[in-house]
Amino acid sequence: MAGIVLVGCQWGDEGKGKATDLLGSRVQYVAKFNGGNNAGHTVVVNGEKYALHLLPSGILSPDVTPVIGNGVVIDIKVLFEELDELIARGIDVSRLKVSSHAHVITKYDRQLDGAMEHDKAKKKIGTTGRGIGPTYADKISRSGIRVIDLFDEKVLREKLESALDSKNRIFERYDVPTMTVDEVIAEWGGLLERLKPMVCNTAELLNQGLDSEKNVLFEGGQATMLDVDFGTYPFVTSSNATAGGACTGTGVGPTKISSVLGIIKAYTTRVGEGPFPTELEHFVNKDPNFEDLSRDEQIALCKEKEDWGTYLLVAGGEYGVTTGRSRRCGWYDAVVARYASLVNGLTDLVLTKLDVLSGLKKIPVCVAYDVNGVRFDSMPENMSDFINAKPIYEYFDGWEENLDNIRSFDDLPENAKKYVLALEKISNCRISVIGVGAGRDEIIERYDLIH
Repeated sequence: MAGIVLVGCQWGDEGKGKATDLLGSRVQYVAKFNGGNNAGHTVVVNGEKYALHLLPSGILSPDVTPVIGNGVVIDIKVLFEELDELIARGIDVSRLKVSSHAHVITKYDRQLDGAMEHDKAKKKIGTTGRGIGPTYADKISRSGIRVIDLFDEKVLREKLESALDSKNRIFERYDVPTMTVDEVIAEWGGLLERLKPMVCNTAELLNQGLDSEKNVLFEGGQATMLDVDFGTYPFVTSSNATAGGACTGTGVGPTKISSVLGIIKAYTTRVGEGPFPTELEHFVNKDPNFEDLSRDEQIALCKEKEDWGTYLLVAGGEYGVTTGRSRRCGWYDAVVARYASLVNGLTDLVLTKLDVLSGLKKIPVCVAYDVNGVRFDSMPENMSDFINAKPIYEYFDGWEENLDNIRSFDDLPENAKKYVLALEKISNCRISVIGVGAGRDEIIERYDLIH
């Protein structure tokens, strides 16, 4: 058996969905262990693009049991919107299992999230406003609603009444509408009857699978640099997105984890607020005529003006799956990569979007930071140092060739191979898989990911 943890190594959007899909035929379970519908990933299957948010990527693999673990927070309405969209496209979703101990996002959690984020007196964090943070806060304060509570009306009403007693006082302070228990329950309508057959003890399910020599893939939402403990706090998510979260978010012990796969882009992106040392300025796309150009024309203009921030945005299609927001873009940050390798205990890296760099003459890579004249080769402990960090770059020769049809490492352009090997060395982890396009099969497998 193999227990394989899959985590993002930057600030999210690294291509975890594609990596999960790659392993779909080799595992029997895919378990999501943290986050909620505040993250998204795109999977392309037979030319069809699927945008998944709350659901594990394994939902698209017919022989996989997809599992939503106890560490996930679930918006019931969003869950069934996503399921119904897949059903309409001919996907069998009947295999989905949902932890009875997962916490539920309520109507009041979403309203509270929005009110807090728009409160001018608070420092903006850049949340998606989907109620994720307040739901995790309810969980830690022991006032949360769990999936199992939804099926006991007496318990549910008592818990909602208790929660609303304090939430409504907050709403009055924010000058937003208060709520009743009936309003909260009404949102779920008949969805609870649809949910009930999916609910089970997923910790027992996954452990039994591993004990019977099945392979389990643990899929993390968000990424290392957004982890509530190890990320760029306070500009982080509300859960543990690092490898340790796989154990607490599913009920599977660490002795059953055999490998940890880190997903990392050949450059770096971030959505939302917070420090980002290698971030590049976007300026060409601010021209009002830019949107009238074709994609190829936009890319050519970016190269002509040497606007590499907009180049990565356009060439990489860097727009959020969940929010639609343009992502902030920058060069590869090896300090972040080494840090991710350290705190996750990575065994392998999956390098995505190498194809986006085709056509660049020189490719900068951040190998260290300069903080007020002091060189940092590892992640600064003090967040103010990280905020003031300036990247120290090494430059690598680029390549002109298109990579879409390449399936062997040896067939890559010589400079592309040198770039990958350099990243492997300075990131302190071997690169086992390379993404060379958006399609499901547009990959190069150097080493087997199941070991």
